[in-house]
Amino acid sequence: QMQFVESGGGLVQPGGSLRLSCAASGSIFALYFLGWYRQAPGKQRELVASLINGEGTNYADFVKGRFANSRDTAKNTLYLQMNSLSPEDTAVYYCYAPGITPSWGQGTQVTVSS
Repeated sequence: QMQFVESGGGLVQPGGSLRLSCAASGSIFALYFLGWYRQAPGKQRELVASLINGEGTNYADFVKGRFANSRDTAKNTLYLQMNSLSPEDTAVYYCYAPGITPSWGQGTQVTVSS
């Protein structure tokens, strides 16, 4: 099992940027799949981006070109750089590894508003 702690959310104006952090209790390179998910009020949780086998990345179409994964090996931390944010990106963001993470964490709130 592995636990994650998300941080870095906040209030940002449309067009702004944020960098989220996902601190893991173990090596993220050992994971086959680690995803960034988000859940907006009244909507289902959706996959935003993923890290595959510790290196490969995939992005949902609605964030391609705006969001990017990066990682710090020494800190066992995955980052999500989010640029050109819009109000539609407002949500609680989580990192989660299916079958590895015992439960969803607290997430970090991202609010995009003028």
